[in-house]
Amino acid sequence: MVEVRKRTDEKNKKNEHEKCRQSVVWDIRRTLRKMREEQQQQQQQQQQSLSMYEKLGRIGEGTYGVVYRARDKKTNEIVALKKVRMDREKDGVPITTLREVRILQHCCSHENIVHLMRVVQGNQLNNVFLVFEYCEHDLASLLDNMRQPFLESESKCLIVQLLKAVEYLHDRWIMHRDLKLSNLLLNNRGELKLCDFGLARSFEPEREGEEESDEEIEEEEDEEDDNGKKRRRRKKRQMCYTPKVVTLWYRAPEVLFGDDAYTASIDIWAAGCVLAEFLKHDPLFPGKTEVTQLELIFKLLGAPNERIWPGWSKLPNVGTTLVPEQPYNYLEHEFPNLHQRGIDLLNLMLTYNPKRRCSAKDALAHPYFKTQPRPKLKSEMPSFPTLHSRVNKNENDFGEKF
Repeated sequence: MVEVRKRTDEKNKKNEHEKCRQSVVWDIRRTLRKMREEQQQQQQQQQQSLSMYEKLGRIGEGTYGVVYRARDKKTNEIVALKKVRMDREKDGVPITTLREVRILQHCCSHENIVHLMRVVQGNQLNNVFLVFEYCEHDLASLLDNMRQPFLESESKCLIVQLLKAVEYLHDRWIMHRDLKLSNLLLNNRGELKLCDFGLARSFEPEREGEEESDEEIEEEEDEEDDNGKKRRRRKKRQMCYTPKVVTLWYRAPEVLFGDDAYTASIDIWAAGCVLAEFLKHDPLFPGKTEVTQLELIFKLLGAPNERIWPGWSKLPNVGTTLVPEQPYNYLEHEFPNLHQRGIDLLNLMLTYNPKRRCSAKDALAHPYFKTQPRPKLKSEMPSFPTLHSRVNKNENDFGEKF
């Protein structure tokens, strides 16, 4: 009797175990089926999203993609579609695109930063598009085609908007690392938009450092205690960045000298070069190589030294750079008609020592912007005919079949 009951209990346990196993299997199958359905639905939505746009023409092409002017068929809104360049990537979407999407979607919501509306995928897996708000001009192309350069009041309006964008980024511990005229967009409402965040990186507030692929450095040095004995002390750790950032004409001297622990002040140097370009109507430092770039900087601002830039002589490329005996600053000669307050602002933004370079907040508060002529209102800025309003339907560069 006991053995029969024991066999019955074992049989019941096996049955319960089998029922439990089958239940788990069915749960897994339902979960997998649901995941596949959701994935298919998401892919369909992405494909439909791209088909909602009508291509109107190509705007331009850069290192990381091709940009098109397009129309939303449902709302008639004009947008900019950036097709991500994938032919150079073996591991999928380029890291520059991932950075740009992450920063613009999660960190940046400002009137002077271009708005990323959505990311869509085409019929093919290697066709990825970023959908941006449309701006009629980039400032590099606009300046090349303007009959008359911007007035000083108009230049002030533009640089104030740029500084507001930079201040917003730095307050959120983000440095752009590629400020230049071609990355500044302008619409016909007089609104400047900072774009192209492929090189942008976050940094930590205390040590201006960075995560991801950058390398940490931890140095040790000897120091003596109260009894005169030497001991090893670890110095504060720093983070290393790649020096291959910022277009040459706007690259800060610390980057040119090979400093890989630079700070967000490299954006201020670039913004100073942009301001000077607005006022001069030509690039301030149009070097062709890093050597000629430094030579142009030395010629205008004087040569750096340990007095004005402590630690400068220890930078990696200083030993291989011929630094002339040129102690004079010729900014006033370069801008003879600029108010002294304007010269002062340029000097603050183009200071050799990154620690003494002014911040975007300080630049915005500078009295130069209260000096006549005052900055124009955005609504008072001139409008210009767009260069890419021409419809070109013969090309199907989207790589998609609509």
